[in-house]
Amino acid sequence: MLETDDQRLDDNRTVQKFAWGVLGYTILVILWGAFVRASGSGAGCGDHWPLCNGEVIPTDPTFNTIVEFGHRLTSGLALPAVFVLMWLAWRHFGPGSPVRKAAAASVFFMVVEAAIGAGLVLFEYVAYNASIGRAVWMAAHLTNTLFLVAAITLTAWWAEGGATPRWRLSARSVSLVATLIATVILSAGGAVTALGDTLILGGGLSPETNAVVATLIAARVFHPTMAFVVLAILGAAVWVNRRAPLQVTQLGMGVLGLFVAQMALGALNVWLMAPIWMQIVHLLVTNLIWIGLVVYTTEALAVSEAEPAREPVLAG
Repeated sequence: MLETDDQRLDDNRTVQKFAWGVLGYTILVILWGAFVRASGSGAGCGDHWPLCNGEVIPTDPTFNTIVEFGHRLTSGLALPAVFVLMWLAWRHFGPGSPVRKAAAASVFFMVVEAAIGAGLVLFEYVAYNASIGRAVWMAAHLTNTLFLVAAITLTAWWAEGGATPRWRLSARSVSLVATLIATVILSAGGAVTALGDTLILGGGLSPETNAVVATLIAARVFHPTMAFVVLAILGAAVWVNRRAPLQVTQLGMGVLGLFVAQMALGALNVWLMAPIWMQIVHLLVTNLIWIGLVVYTTEALAVSEAEPAREPVLAG
Protein backbone atom coordinates (compact mmCIF):
# COMPACT_ATOMS: atom_id res chain seq x y z
CA MET A 1 0.00 0.00 0.00
CA LEU A 2 2.91 2.28 0.84
CA GLU A 3 4.40 1.78 -2.62
CA THR A 4 1.06 2.60 -4.19
CA ASP A 5 0.80 5.82 -2.18
CA ASP A 6 4.37 6.75 -3.07
CA GLN A 7 3.68 6.13 -6.74
CA ARG A 8 0.54 8.25 -6.58
CA LEU A 9 2.50 11.05 -4.92
CA ASP A 10 5.12 10.90 -7.67
CA ASP A 11 2.41 10.99 -10.33
CA ASN A 12 0.81 14.03 -8.71
CA ARG A 13 4.16 15.78 -8.58
CA THR A 14 4.57 15.14 -12.29
CA VAL A 15 1.32 16.97 -12.96
CA GLN A 16 2.25 19.76 -10.54
CA LYS A 17 5.64 20.42 -12.09
CA PHE A 18 4.34 20.25 -15.63
CA ALA A 19 1.40 22.56 -14.83
CA TRP A 20 3.62 25.18 -13.22
CA GLY A 21 5.96 24.89 -16.19
CA VAL A 22 3.09 25.43 -18.63
CA LEU A 23 1.95 28.44 -16.59
CA GLY A 24 5.42 29.99 -16.66
CA TYR A 25 5.75 29.39 -20.38
CA THR A 26 2.29 30.84 -21.02
CA ILE A 27 3.22 34.01 -19.16
CA LEU A 28 6.31 34.37 -21.37
CA VAL A 29 4.13 33.97 -24.49
CA ILE A 30 1.76 36.63 -23.15
CA LEU A 31 4.62 39.06 -22.56
CA TRP A 32 6.00 38.37 -26.03
CA GLY A 33 2.55 39.13 -27.43
CA ALA A 34 2.64 42.47 -25.60
CA PHE A 35 5.96 43.23 -27.26
CA VAL A 36 4.42 42.39 -30.65
CA ARG A 37 1.63 44.88 -30.03
CA ALA A 38 3.78 47.63 -28.47
CA SER A 39 6.44 47.44 -31.19
CA GLY A 40 3.86 47.57 -33.97
CA SER A 41 5.00 44.18 -35.28
CA GLY A 42 1.56 42.60 -35.51
CA ALA A 43 1.51 42.95 -39.29
CA GLY A 44 4.90 41.30 -39.65
CA CYS A 45 3.29 38.33 -41.40
CA GLY A 46 0.79 40.40 -43.33
CA ASP A 47 -2.84 39.30 -43.20
CA HIS A 48 -1.85 35.65 -43.64
CA TRP A 49 -2.68 33.03 -41.03
CA PRO A 50 -1.44 30.42 -40.22
CA LEU A 51 1.13 31.13 -42.96
CA CYS A 52 3.49 34.08 -42.63
CA ASN A 53 3.39 36.31 -45.69
CA GLY A 54 2.20 33.27 -47.64
CA GLU A 55 5.16 31.12 -46.51
CA VAL A 56 5.52 28.40 -43.93
CA ILE A 57 8.86 29.88 -42.88
CA PRO A 58 9.60 33.46 -44.01
CA THR A 59 12.65 33.50 -46.27
CA ASP A 60 13.51 37.21 -46.19
CA PRO A 61 12.08 38.44 -42.88
CA THR A 62 12.10 42.00 -41.59
CA PHE A 63 12.39 42.81 -37.88
CA ASN A 64 8.60 42.93 -37.56
CA THR A 65 8.29 39.58 -39.32
CA ILE A 66 10.80 37.97 -36.95
CA VAL A 67 8.93 39.34 -33.93
CA GLU A 68 5.49 38.25 -35.16
CA PHE A 69 6.65 34.88 -36.47
CA GLY A 70 8.45 34.20 -33.18
CA HIS A 71 5.25 34.90 -31.31
CA ARG A 72 3.34 32.52 -33.55
CA LEU A 73 5.89 29.77 -32.95
CA THR A 74 5.84 30.17 -29.17
CA SER A 75 2.05 30.37 -29.14
CA GLY A 76 1.88 27.26 -31.30
CA LEU A 77 3.90 25.31 -28.73
CA ALA A 78 1.61 26.45 -25.91
CA LEU A 79 -1.40 24.72 -27.48
CA PRO A 80 -0.03 21.13 -27.43
CA ALA A 81 1.39 21.85 -23.96
CA VAL A 82 -2.09 22.29 -22.46
CA PHE A 83 -3.31 19.17 -24.28
CA VAL A 84 -0.48 17.22 -22.65
CA LEU A 85 -1.43 18.80 -19.32
CA MET A 86 -5.00 17.63 -19.73
CA TRP A 87 -3.83 14.12 -20.64
CA LEU A 88 -1.67 13.98 -17.51
CA ALA A 89 -4.56 15.22 -15.37
CA TRP A 90 -6.89 12.57 -16.80
CA ARG A 91 -4.28 9.89 -16.27
CA HIS A 92 -3.30 10.67 -12.68
CA PHE A 93 -6.51 12.07 -11.18
CA GLY A 94 -9.86 10.35 -10.87
CA PRO A 95 -13.27 11.25 -12.30
CA GLY A 96 -14.73 14.42 -10.85
CA SER A 97 -11.33 15.72 -9.78
CA PRO A 98 -11.07 19.53 -9.91
CA VAL A 99 -7.64 19.06 -11.49
CA ARG A 100 -9.29 17.41 -14.48
CA LYS A 101 -11.83 20.20 -14.78
CA ALA A 102 -9.21 22.95 -14.55
CA ALA A 103 -7.01 21.21 -17.12
CA ALA A 104 -9.95 20.87 -19.52
CA ALA A 105 -10.72 24.58 -19.02
CA SER A 106 -7.08 25.34 -19.85
CA VAL A 107 -7.45 23.61 -23.21
CA PHE A 108 -10.71 25.42 -23.94
CA PHE A 109 -9.35 28.88 -23.21
CA MET A 110 -6.11 28.16 -25.07
CA VAL A 111 -8.11 27.24 -28.19
CA VAL A 112 -10.16 30.42 -27.83
CA GLU A 113 -6.92 32.36 -27.38
CA ALA A 114 -5.58 30.97 -30.64
CA ALA A 115 -8.85 31.82 -32.41
CA ILE A 116 -8.78 35.41 -31.16
CA GLY A 117 -5.16 35.75 -32.24
CA ALA A 118 -6.03 34.49 -35.70
CA GLY A 119 -8.97 36.88 -35.87
CA LEU A 120 -6.75 39.84 -35.03
CA VAL A 121 -4.55 38.97 -38.00
CA LEU A 122 -7.30 38.12 -40.48
CA PHE A 123 -9.30 41.27 -39.64
CA GLU A 124 -6.06 43.25 -39.76
CA TYR A 125 -6.47 44.49 -36.19
CA VAL A 126 -2.69 44.72 -35.88
CA ALA A 127 0.22 47.17 -36.10
CA TYR A 128 -1.24 50.70 -36.02
CA ASN A 129 -4.79 49.92 -37.05
CA ALA A 130 -6.99 52.45 -35.28
CA SER A 131 -10.55 51.18 -35.01
CA ILE A 132 -13.15 50.56 -32.34
CA GLY A 133 -13.33 46.95 -33.49
CA ARG A 134 -9.69 46.47 -32.61
CA ALA A 135 -10.21 47.97 -29.16
CA VAL A 136 -13.06 45.54 -28.53
CA TRP A 137 -10.98 42.58 -29.71
CA MET A 138 -8.05 43.67 -27.52
CA ALA A 139 -10.30 43.80 -24.46
CA ALA A 140 -11.73 40.37 -25.31
CA HIS A 141 -8.22 39.02 -25.90
CA LEU A 142 -6.99 40.16 -22.49
CA THR A 143 -10.12 38.83 -20.76
CA ASN A 144 -9.69 35.38 -22.26
CA THR A 145 -5.99 35.48 -21.36
CA LEU A 146 -6.92 36.00 -17.70
CA PHE A 147 -9.32 33.05 -17.83
CA LEU A 148 -6.58 30.93 -19.39
CA VAL A 149 -4.03 31.89 -16.74
CA ALA A 150 -6.60 31.20 -13.99
CA ALA A 151 -7.37 27.73 -15.38
CA ILE A 152 -3.71 26.71 -15.61
CA THR A 153 -3.02 28.16 -12.15
CA LEU A 154 -5.84 26.15 -10.59
CA THR A 155 -4.67 23.01 -12.37
CA ALA A 156 -1.26 23.38 -10.76
CA TRP A 157 -2.61 24.50 -7.38
CA TRP A 158 -5.18 21.75 -7.01
CA ALA A 159 -2.68 19.15 -8.23
CA GLU A 160 -0.55 20.20 -5.24
CA GLY A 161 -3.44 19.55 -2.89
CA GLY A 162 -4.66 23.11 -2.63
CA ALA A 163 -8.16 23.63 -1.29
CA THR A 164 -11.18 23.73 -3.57
CA PRO A 165 -13.79 26.45 -2.98
CA ARG A 166 -17.12 25.91 -1.28
CA TRP A 167 -19.56 28.08 -3.17
CA ARG A 168 -22.14 29.68 -0.91
CA LEU A 169 -23.82 33.07 -0.70
CA SER A 170 -22.10 35.16 1.96
CA ALA A 171 -20.34 38.47 2.36
CA ARG A 172 -17.01 36.64 2.08
CA SER A 173 -17.78 34.93 -1.21
CA VAL A 174 -19.46 38.02 -2.71
CA SER A 175 -16.44 40.19 -1.87
CA LEU A 176 -14.03 37.72 -3.47
CA VAL A 177 -16.08 37.19 -6.64
CA ALA A 178 -16.58 40.96 -6.94
CA THR A 179 -12.82 41.42 -6.74
CA LEU A 180 -12.26 38.91 -9.54
CA ILE A 181 -14.85 40.54 -11.79
CA ALA A 182 -13.57 44.05 -11.08
CA THR A 183 -9.99 42.95 -11.80
CA VAL A 184 -11.03 41.52 -15.18
CA ILE A 185 -12.77 44.80 -16.07
CA LEU A 186 -9.72 46.79 -14.94
CA SER A 187 -7.38 44.62 -17.00
CA ALA A 188 -9.56 44.84 -20.11
CA GLY A 189 -9.55 48.61 -19.75
CA GLY A 190 -5.77 48.48 -19.41
CA ALA A 191 -5.53 46.63 -22.72
CA VAL A 192 -7.46 49.41 -24.44
CA THR A 193 -5.31 52.05 -22.74
CA ALA A 194 -2.15 50.25 -23.93
CA LEU A 195 -3.57 50.23 -27.46
CA GLY A 196 -3.95 53.99 -27.30
CA ASP A 197 -0.31 54.32 -26.22
CA THR A 198 0.78 52.17 -29.15
CA LEU A 199 -1.20 54.18 -31.70
CA ILE A 200 0.02 57.55 -30.41
CA LEU A 201 3.60 56.85 -29.34
CA GLY A 202 4.42 54.16 -31.87
CA GLY A 203 2.13 54.96 -34.76
CA GLY A 204 2.33 58.73 -34.45
CA LEU A 205 -1.44 59.09 -34.74
CA SER A 206 -3.00 62.24 -33.37
CA PRO A 207 -6.32 62.66 -31.52
CA GLU A 208 -6.83 65.87 -33.52
CA THR A 209 -6.96 63.96 -36.79
CA ASN A 210 -8.20 60.52 -35.74
CA ALA A 211 -11.56 60.14 -34.00
CA VAL A 212 -10.80 56.67 -32.62
CA VAL A 213 -7.55 57.85 -31.05
CA ALA A 214 -9.41 60.82 -29.58
CA THR A 215 -11.94 58.41 -28.07
CA LEU A 216 -9.19 56.24 -26.60
CA ILE A 217 -7.52 59.31 -25.08
CA ALA A 218 -10.81 60.46 -23.58
CA ALA A 219 -11.34 56.99 -22.09
CA ARG A 220 -7.90 56.90 -20.44
CA VAL A 221 -9.32 58.22 -17.19
CA PHE A 222 -11.31 54.97 -16.79
CA HIS A 223 -8.25 52.81 -16.12
CA PRO A 224 -6.74 54.69 -13.15
CA THR A 225 -10.19 55.38 -11.75
CA MET A 226 -11.08 51.69 -11.97
CA ALA A 227 -7.77 50.85 -10.29
CA PHE A 228 -8.84 52.75 -7.18
CA VAL A 229 -12.22 51.01 -7.28
CA VAL A 230 -10.54 47.59 -7.44
CA LEU A 231 -8.19 48.59 -4.62
CA ALA A 232 -11.20 49.40 -2.44
CA ILE A 233 -12.99 46.16 -3.36
CA LEU A 234 -9.85 44.07 -2.81
CA GLY A 235 -9.20 45.78 0.51
CA ALA A 236 -12.77 45.08 1.57
CA ALA A 237 -12.43 41.41 0.55
CA VAL A 238 -9.23 41.01 2.58
CA TRP A 239 -10.90 42.66 5.58
CA VAL A 240 -14.07 40.56 5.33
CA ASN A 241 -11.92 37.42 5.16
CA ARG A 242 -9.58 38.56 7.94
CA ARG A 243 -10.54 35.61 10.17
CA ALA A 244 -9.37 33.06 7.65
CA PRO A 245 -6.30 30.99 8.61
CA LEU A 246 -3.08 32.98 8.94
CA GLN A 247 -1.53 31.68 5.71
CA VAL A 248 -4.61 32.63 3.72
CA THR A 249 -4.77 36.07 5.32
CA GLN A 250 -1.09 36.66 4.58
CA LEU A 251 -1.65 35.67 0.97
CA GLY A 252 -4.47 38.21 0.71
CA MET A 253 -2.32 40.93 2.23
CA GLY A 254 0.47 40.03 -0.18
CA VAL A 255 -1.86 40.41 -3.17
CA LEU A 256 -3.10 43.73 -1.78
CA GLY A 257 0.46 44.99 -1.33
CA LEU A 258 1.41 43.92 -4.85
CA PHE A 259 -1.64 45.72 -6.21
CA VAL A 260 -0.59 48.95 -4.51
CA ALA A 261 2.88 48.53 -6.02
CA GLN A 262 1.26 47.99 -9.41
CA MET A 263 -0.59 51.28 -9.09
CA ALA A 264 2.75 52.99 -8.48
CA LEU A 265 4.16 51.25 -11.57
CA GLY A 266 1.16 52.47 -13.54
CA ALA A 267 1.87 56.04 -12.51
CA LEU A 268 5.54 55.59 -13.42
CA ASN A 269 4.51 54.15 -16.78
CA VAL A 270 2.51 57.29 -17.54
CA TRP A 271 5.34 59.55 -16.37
CA LEU A 272 7.85 57.74 -18.57
CA MET A 273 5.38 57.93 -21.50
CA ALA A 274 4.83 54.17 -21.65
CA PRO A 275 8.12 52.75 -22.93
CA ILE A 276 7.81 49.20 -24.23
CA TRP A 277 9.87 47.66 -21.42
CA MET A 278 7.66 49.34 -18.82
CA GLN A 279 4.50 48.13 -20.51
CA ILE A 280 5.85 44.57 -20.35
CA VAL A 281 6.79 44.92 -16.67
CA HIS A 282 3.32 46.32 -15.94
CA LEU A 283 1.69 43.36 -17.71
CA LEU A 284 3.91 40.87 -15.87
CA VAL A 285 2.89 42.28 -12.49
CA THR A 286 -0.75 42.19 -13.62
CA ASN A 287 -0.43 38.45 -14.24
CA LEU A 288 1.29 37.90 -10.89
CA ILE A 289 -1.51 39.76 -9.12
CA TRP A 290 -4.10 37.71 -10.99
CA ILE A 291 -2.41 34.40 -10.13
CA GLY A 292 -2.19 35.39 -6.47
CA LEU A 293 -5.79 36.56 -6.45
CA VAL A 294 -7.04 33.31 -8.00
CA VAL A 295 -5.18 31.21 -5.41
CA TYR A 296 -6.30 33.48 -2.57
CA THR A 297 -9.92 33.24 -3.69
CA THR A 298 -10.00 29.44 -3.88
CA GLU A 299 -8.31 29.13 -0.48
CA ALA A 300 -10.50 31.74 1.21
CA LEU A 301 -13.69 30.22 -0.19
CA ALA A 302 -12.61 26.82 1.12
CA VAL A 303 -12.69 28.07 4.70
CA SER A 304 -15.83 27.09 6.56
CA GLU A 305 -17.84 29.99 7.96
CA ALA A 306 -18.31 27.95 11.12
CA GLU A 307 -14.62 27.08 11.47
CA PRO A 308 -12.65 30.16 10.44
CA ALA A 309 -9.67 29.25 12.62
CA ARG A 310 -8.94 25.83 11.13
CA GLU A 311 -5.41 25.16 9.91
CA PRO A 312 -5.37 24.88 6.10
CA VAL A 313 -3.56 22.27 4.10
CA LEU A 314 -1.79 24.52 1.64
CA ALA A 315 0.55 23.56 -1.11
CA GLY A 316 4.21 23.27 -0.25
